[in-house]
Amino acid sequence: MTCYPAFAAPFPVSDVPHAPVEDFASKYTQAGPVGAFLIDRFFDGVFDLLGRVRPRSVLEVGCGEGFSTERLAAHLGPDVRFEASDVEPALVERARARNPNVEIRTESAYALDRSDDAFDVVVCLEVLEHLERPERALREICRVARRAVVLSVPREPIWRALNVLRGKYVAAAGNTPGHVQHWSRRGFVRFVGRHADVVAVRSPLPWTQVLAHPKVAAHGRKPVA
Repeated sequence: MTCYPAFAAPFPVSDVPHAPVEDFASKYTQAGPVGAFLIDRFFDGVFDLLGRVRPRSVLEVGCGEGFSTERLAAHLGPDVRFEASDVEPALVERARARNPNVEIRTESAYALDRSDDAFDVVVCLEVLEHLERPERALREICRVARRAVVLSVPREPIWRALNVLRGKYVAAAGNTPGHVQHWSRRGFVRFVGRHADVVAVRSPLPWTQVLAHPKVAAHGRKPVA
């Protein structure tokens, strides 16, 4: 699992089940005033994108310890069917303890145990940069999303530059351990655009967030705005 910088919103997912699990709670509980401000800005962007869709059902893929799940659940409210998942069983248990009213499953982003168009919106926050095969995960996320996907990744090269300025991971040119994909804002929009029509982009420092409608797939479904 990744060790995130203090300003990062830690929503970990592992490409390999049963990887070593770190304590990500401190990234929320000990973020400091600057880190807390940036994380609040991050979620402001996510909530703004969700507000453009007004979903009745939402799935979060890669929920980690459930801190993001907690914020999403509070924002969506009881009238929205909300579920979450992560590939790491230990993190799922922690997420369940933190969110007793949310159904949280153990499943891989590469093979979601969900039917086509199962949720109005699928949310995937700070996950794709950790995956060796992010396009495979994106295809699966789009398969499950009936109306839209909300995605976020670190914005490069700003992310690494901020790490270097803080004296973090200097030998690795500021790359956070575990980040194997690196997208600029434009590059991430282009990547998402292979499988979904991007309709809105937000850039709270230091992230890129995208709202997109899945394209028509082989089984003939059409995105609903």
